[in-house]
Amino acid sequence: MGRKRKGRAISGWLLVDKPAGVTSTSVVNKVRWALQAQKAGHAGTLDPAATGLLAVALGEATKTVPYITDALKCYRFRVRLGQSTTTDDAEGTVLDSSDLRPSDDEIAAALGAFRGDIAQVPPQFSAVKVEGERAYDIARAGEEMDLAARALWVEKLDMLARPDPDHVDLEMVCGKGGYVRSIARDLGAALGCLGHVAWLRREWSGPFDASEGLSMEQIDAMAHSPELDSHIRPLELGLADLPELPATPEGAARLRNGNPGMVLASGVDYGAEAWASLDGHAVAVGRYKAGELHPSRVFVVS
Repeated sequence: MGRKRKGRAISGWLLVDKPAGVTSTSVVNKVRWALQAQKAGHAGTLDPAATGLLAVALGEATKTVPYITDALKCYRFRVRLGQSTTTDDAEGTVLDSSDLRPSDDEIAAALGAFRGDIAQVPPQFSAVKVEGERAYDIARAGEEMDLAARALWVEKLDMLARPDPDHVDLEMVCGKGGYVRSIARDLGAALGCLGHVAWLRREWSGPFDASEGLSMEQIDAMAHSPELDSHIRPLELGLADLPELPATPEGAARLRNGNPGMVLASGVDYGAEAWASLDGHAVAVGRYKAGELHPSRVFVVS
């Protein structure tokens, strides 16, 4: 018999407005402690220096994390023009500098090359794996790597402000796997002036918004209390981008056992990914085929 997991079997989402200077993992650990939760994870790492939305999944909601990481995300960030750094942000050592400062019109024109389907090389200091090792571990050892370019969808990249000649504030909406630091680095290179991220904030991701997130101080103050529980969002929010198919009671019972179950479909294509619900609660995620959902993930919520 397996050992019983310690903590409370709670499921759902807690939204956190992450401060600068802490890792995403430390935020998850704090939330898990504050809620005494058995299981917790997050939907998309933020660098320690970054702020903004970190969506923490609890219990069965961890099964919906891939759908949030695949969703569009919005970042606001400031690019420091005239300097490149080892980490492509303000945490790194300055590698090179330039006295050239592009005009607002030149910046706006250069942004067009970073919209749509683009190829992006991750920063040397990133979590990308290279022959089983994290790139940041290799970079810290002083070694340089040829990292492969990765495809990225950039739906929006606009200039918000130009506080001074050395800085430009941008907003980007992009898909999965985007590195804002790479955008700053490559924009600086395209403009001929170099660049790196001065600060970065994630405003929203999928259905979740940073404005609804709790601060670390609020989490501390409400720890181990029903008040913090009241901020937990339903796990079903993690499935917002998938069609919902109501299951029959018999179908839900079969789905909970990992078998195909009958659902009521309307306008869902054969083979499409969807989630089945009973009385509004998620039962399973899977593929719709001829009146049944064939489950790939089953939710076990008491």
